[in-house]
This record gives sequence, C-alpha cells and structure tokens, in this order.
Amino acid sequence: MRLVFAGTPAAAVPTLRRLATSHDIAAVVTRPDAPLGRRRVLTPSPVAQAAVELGLPVIKTARLDEAATAEISALQVELGVIVAYGGLVREPLLSAPTAGWINLHFSLLPAWRGAAPVQRALIAGDRVLGASVFQLVAELDAGDVFAMRAIDVPETATAGEALEALALDGADLTADVVSAVADGTARAVPQQGEPTFAAKLTLADGLLDWDQPLDAVFARFRGVTPEPGAHTTVAGQPLKVLEAAPATDAESLPPGRLRGTKTALHIGTGTGALAVTRVQPAGKGAMNAVDWWRGLRGGDELVAGS
Repeated sequence: MRLVFAGTPAAAVPTLRRLATSHDIAAVVTRPDAPLGRRRVLTPSPVAQAAVELGLPVIKTARLDEAATAEISALQVELGVIVAYGGLVREPLLSAPTAGWINLHFSLLPAWRGAAPVQRALIAGDRVLGASVFQLVAELDAGDVFAMRAIDVPETATAGEALEALALDGADLTADVVSAVADGTARAVPQQGEPTFAAKLTLADGLLDWDQPLDAVFARFRGVTPEPGAHTTVAGQPLKVLEAAPATDAESLPPGRLRGTKTALHIGTGTGALAVTRVQPAGKGAMNAVDWWRGLRGGDELVAGS
C-alpha cells in the first residue's frame, strides 16, 4: 500500500520501521530540526533520522499548511499514517489520501485524548495503559477506532519507559490495521464512554508537592519523567529528581523533610517517604543523591520545597 507517514519523536520510530518493511512509503513528514543540548545544536528529529537510514524522502515542516498540503497531496497516496507528529491535519489534507488518515494514539480511547496521554494517565494513577489506532477526523482524537490493545506496566515504570513499551506494541497494532485497510477488511467502531483529556505538560507539572500522599507524589514523579522532569527546591535552589521509588521501612518524616541513608535520600510526604537515588542540582550534572546530600552543610535541617 502506498503511504505517507507523519511523526516526530522516538515513540513514532518503531511504527515507521515496521511499515517500511511491507509498504511503499512515498514520504515521511516530520517537524524541522530542533536545537538540543547545552550548545543548542540543530538536530533532526528521531523520525527524520530513521527515515534517512531507510532511504525515504523526508518533508520537514512545522505546520501542515497550504504548501505542505500541496506537497503531500501530490504524492497521491492511498493512506496517511500519523504517530505523534505534533501538528493538526486539517482539510483538504485530511481527505487527500484515498482512505484518509489513521492515527496511533497511546491511550485506550476515549480516555486521555490529547498531547500527553501516557504522562497524564500515570499522574492520575492508572494501572493499565494502552494504544489505539483510529480514523483521524477534525475533532481531537475522536474518530472511530480500528483496533485497541491494553498493556500492564510495572508499578515503578516512568512515562518514558511506558511509552517505549507502548511504541513497540503500537507498531504491530498499526501494521495490522494498515494491512486490513489494504485488503478491505478494516472495520472501525465509534468510541464508547466519556472522554478525558491529556493536556500538554509544562515545567510546572513536574513540581512535587510533598504534602500529598506518597502514592500521589510517586505517581507524579513517574508521569513527568523524563520530560518535563520532576523537581523541587532545597534551600531556595532548584533540584531535579531523576530516580526515585517509595521507601520501604523508612523512618517517619514530616512532609518535605530530608534525611540521608547509606543508599538513598529520603524525603517525607503526607503518608511516607520517597527514596531518591539520583538528582541534578542547578548548574551541575546528574549525580548520586546521597553524594549530593553529603556535600550539603546543615543538611539535617533542610526541607524540600523551601
């Protein structure tokens, strides 16, 4: 089947690679190169890099505007496949492929429509995540669903780890749907239930509130790791929390109180302690949390969030 593929982050790469093995991909649409790292070096998106490796034509555009629509429409493809491209597909591009567009979305629709489904699901405490392949329509993530698959994720998995697993599972799911569209057996059904929405995360979403129960603090840590990143303040200085888990058999600590152990830095919450094992202080690289703690003066009196 002749396809156009649109995607940008690493989570879209497994689907691109899977489809490239059995279909004719006329072009890959992705966002323009972005500045990364401290030196802000312009870097192609993960999808762009994969497309080059596969020898596929690449269209880089920040918006699917009139020019991009004309370029994609001229390819005369049968189906468009989109996975986390980062922009909206509107008419007339929506109807340009013969069979329209299908979208791989990392949630069990209609739950968590929007930009950050995995992150929001983890923050909310969801135990089961999933992927859906649906017919793209003008309304956000509201089209009929061709296929859906739930997966159990480890209770300690971060959003990054969960998304990596979903990306692999979703690649197979999408490939199955594309094959069904190609042979005329694909059937989509309307979404069932009340939708919830997953707004894009901001830096503020990563702030840990130590007054909340431990389950809620850890759920937020998982949901915002690795991006936008969990963080707090200690003695007025920002501190990124890179690795953490609920502490077992920890001494009782007031919310926000820090206490160093041989293996971790414990921080009190509303109902228990979070064991932090890796941090990144402002202006420094990532380091062992206990080493950072030992380097502080008067550390026993410090409170996170102050």
